[in-house]
Order: sequence, then C-alpha cells, then structure tokens
Amino acid sequence: MRSGLVSAVALAALLGSTALARADGEACSPVTSASLAISGVEITGSKTQEAANGLPKHCIVTGLANRRTGADGKSYAIQFEVRLPAEWNGRFLHQVNGGNDGVVVPALGDKPDGFASGGTVPLARGFAVLSSDSGHSGSDPANKSLGLTAGAAFGLDPQARRDYGYAADMTLAPVGKTIIALHYGRKPDRSYMAGCSNGGRHAMVAASRMPENYDGFLVGNPGFDLPRAAIQHAWDVQAFLKADPDLRKSITKEDAQLVASRITEACDALDGVKDGLTANLAACQKAFDLKSLTCAPGQTNACLPEPKVDALKTSLAGPKNSKGEALYSDWPLDGGIGTGNWRAWKVESPVAPWNNYPIIATMGAASLNYIFSTPPVVVEGSNDKLIDALKAYDFDKDAPKIFAKDGTFTESAMDFMTPPDVDDPKLAGLQKTGGKMLIYHGQADPVFSANDTIRWYGRLDKNLQGGADGVARLFTIPGETHCGGGVALDKFDALTALTDWVEKGKAPERIIVSANPANKEVPATWSPNRTRPLCPYPSYAAYSGQGDSEDAANFVCKAP
Repeated sequence: MRSGLVSAVALAALLGSTALARADGEACSPVTSASLAISGVEITGSKTQEAANGLPKHCIVTGLANRRTGADGKSYAIQFEVRLPAEWNGRFLHQVNGGNDGVVVPALGDKPDGFASGGTVPLARGFAVLSSDSGHSGSDPANKSLGLTAGAAFGLDPQARRDYGYAADMTLAPVGKTIIALHYGRKPDRSYMAGCSNGGRHAMVAASRMPENYDGFLVGNPGFDLPRAAIQHAWDVQAFLKADPDLRKSITKEDAQLVASRITEACDALDGVKDGLTANLAACQKAFDLKSLTCAPGQTNACLPEPKVDALKTSLAGPKNSKGEALYSDWPLDGGIGTGNWRAWKVESPVAPWNNYPIIATMGAASLNYIFSTPPVVVEGSNDKLIDALKAYDFDKDAPKIFAKDGTFTESAMDFMTPPDVDDPKLAGLQKTGGKMLIYHGQADPVFSANDTIRWYGRLDKNLQGGADGVARLFTIPGETHCGGGVALDKFDALTALTDWVEKGKAPERIIVSANPANKEVPATWSPNRTRPLCPYPSYAAYSGQGDSEDAANFVCKAP
C-alpha cells in the first residue's frame, strides 16, 4: 500500500523519531512560540538533521496548534513539523497526507522514493516542507480499547471532523509561511500544496476554500468525493460475499490474474502497440465485457463461475439505492485490476492482525461509520464486527447519513470533506488568483474511481466552456493502482511540471513516466528503460508507428 493510514504510520516508524523531533540540545531555528506570535500556536522545539539517506542537512521545527478538549472528552491539537533545508530554493510545500491522517508523516514532500517528484523528494530539492496530523492522533492511548476503530474515533468530535476535512489546513497555511519567514529572513517566493489519496482530497478542497494561499496544487488519486466513495466499501463487501461467504476467497489471486490478463488482451493494442498497458481507456470500455469471463456449462478452466462475474460487475457498476440512483461512481476496466494493491483494498490484505481482511473492511468500515455518518455510528473494533457493520449497511437508510447534520454536528460529511462546489466545479477563486492544479489518477485505483475524477473534470470543462485546461489538467496513469503500484509505469516528475506551469507559464502538454524500481509488480518482460508520455485528459499516449516502442519520444498524445 503506497498510501493510507497504515503506510503513514509505517513511514513515521521507518524514519524514526525525527518525525516528531523535539530539541534535546541547541535549537537550530530562531522560531519560538513568542517570535511566531500566532494565537494558539506553540513551538515545541527544533533539531538539526544532518545530511543522510539522500536528504540534505535541514532543521526540523515541531509544534502544535489549537490545543483543546473535544466534545468527546478527549485531548486534541493540530501537531505539525516543518523541515527547513540549509540550502533553500525559496519555495514552500504543504504536504497533505493520506488515510485518516492522525500522524505527522515526515515532511519530505513525497514518498521516500519520490514517485511523483521524479525520484527526488521535494525536501532534497530545496523545498521547505510542512506536514501535520490534521488535528487528531491516530494512536491516542485513550482510544486503545476501541481496537481497529481507534484511528477513526475522532469522528465523535465535531471540530476534529472539521479539522480533518479542511480547518487544519486553513490554520497551518499562515503558520508554515511565518515559520519560513522567521527562519530564513524572508517569505517564500512560491507556495504549493501536494498530496495523494486523502492528501489529494485535501489539495482539491484547499483549491476551492483557500486558493489565495497557494500558487499551485499537486493532486494525486484524489478522494475529493470521499464520503460517497466510502459507501462503495459496504457495496463491495456485500457484492463479494455473494460470490463466497469468506470475503478473502471471493476473488482469488488466480481469478484476479485472469481478469487482468483478459482485459489486457482485449485492450492492449488499442493504443497502437502491444505493451501490456491499457492506454486507450475509453476504447477499452467498449472492447471488453466481463460476461465473456463466465464459464460455459462444463467449463472449469480459464473462466469464472457466474457468481464471481456478477460480483465483479456489481462492484464495478458502483453503489445504488433501491431506486437505482447512483450513490457514488462506476469504475473503469483497466489491466491493472487484480494486482496486489487492488486486492489489498478490495478482497484480501497482507495484514495479519486484520485476519487478512481487506482495507475496506477495517479502516473503511470504521471511517464510514464514525466519521462520515451523522450522527456517528459506534461499531466494535474487531474484524468480524466491522465486517458485520458493512454487511448490515442499508443503502436506502444509511447512505443519506453522509449528507445529514444535527445540533451537534452542524456540518455534514459532504460539507467538511469535499470541495464546496464538488458537483458543480468552477474553481472561480483559483482562476482569480491565477493558480494552477495538476491532477494525476491511476486508472486501476481500487479506492477512488478514476471515472469519478474524469467526470469532475468534464463538469469543470463544461462550466469553463472548454477552458478547464487553463487552470487544471488531468493525467490518468494506465495500470496504476492507488498512489503508485500496479502493472504500470508510475515514476514521473509532476512537481516540476506544476512549478514550470506556475512559474514559467509552461502548461504541461505531456509528462514522461518510467518504471519505478520500488514497484515490484512491473512485469519482468518490460524493459527497465521503458518510458511513456502521460497525456492531458482526454488524450492518451498512442504509438506513432515509427521508432523504438520503448521510447516515449515515439508516442503522441491522441484524442480518443
């Protein structure tokens, strides 16, 4: 898993105590609570981190904002860190994180392998970077008895919900900039926000709520429609349990590999070359039908029983209520479906303490009930009870709770989690400030449907009379699952593409993508030197018919 709460906690542990560093000796920054002079903000320390592991020498300033006691009687604060490189490039990057937040992920600006920043994380490129826990602790000892729901228990407090949704970002934007100004003696020249998954959601929400604070937004696999996407978790569990009473056996690894191979077989050449990539996504939806996987009478090999095909079709069609009204989105067919990340989210994870149940049945079930339902629904934090909660979810009675509010929870989940104009996007504020948004989304993402992002972009383009690409551009990534991984080329420098657009007026016409050594699902038959262009939606990378088909230079961005 390249994103989410589990990987966030693991990353913090991997990089050690510097994630929440406090000064043991001499401070490395002149920034103090007194010099910062922002009400409610406390600086807890600063510490020098010497150059190591590809990171430059830098100062880590730690602090917290808005310490308080919540409506649930628990202690809350927005904890944060700012990493300030000795050699600063004049830029500020607000790193927004994935999953349920709840941990101060080290402020590097990207994953350690820099998959969306070309292999070198922003901190190593000279950016000053801020990261936070978005206003709650996912490992609060007070919640330990709640088991697997502990990381979502902050949903019992209205302000914690609000901080998670957008308020923590609004609080920290001026804090980060003031710390930078005090440390370096001048304000940042340019400011950016970047994140994937829930981090992508943070960035899209900020682009609507506070566009004046940032010059550019880098948005990956965005959960901008997260409460509706969470309904999909219950939908998937109920669908797959019809194929097998043990969710983990409903779609086996072999089943998934068959599905992926058949999609690839039908769609691979639609971009002009057989290379194992579903580049022409629109054409693929017409070229392959899941029904073709159904076993004929007496057939047992290279096919799927009808209940498994029905389960896949139901899942990919997206959740509906009894009136047939869509509650979220449908999902595209892509050859990356069925790979490890897809499986971990949908069917079976490698996490032993979860009894190998998928992420949707643990973290997803807790979030849907505690955070995205009003009033919050308290569920027991065991694997079986979380599965039971999703099995019992009623798409007529429970789904409307994401829009509900009451005297205590005065903002619905759709209010605090999504951009205010989520269903009718115009990005008016971003247009006014001249800011830019660059979005990327894996076509085989099992968490947030690429189709939902594509439709959002289509509505934006319609509202802007065909001019959406002047303020925002969308790039879909063939075969990629959730924030990296999959049968995909998933290493690219979207950050430079964004900064060039913001600072040089050079709009991204194509972004070169290559194989990431960290992605273990890249087929051994692929050349390690393979490159492709990512093309701005709705175009796709098509082989020109001449030259080496492993070289991006021989591909053109073609309209579908």
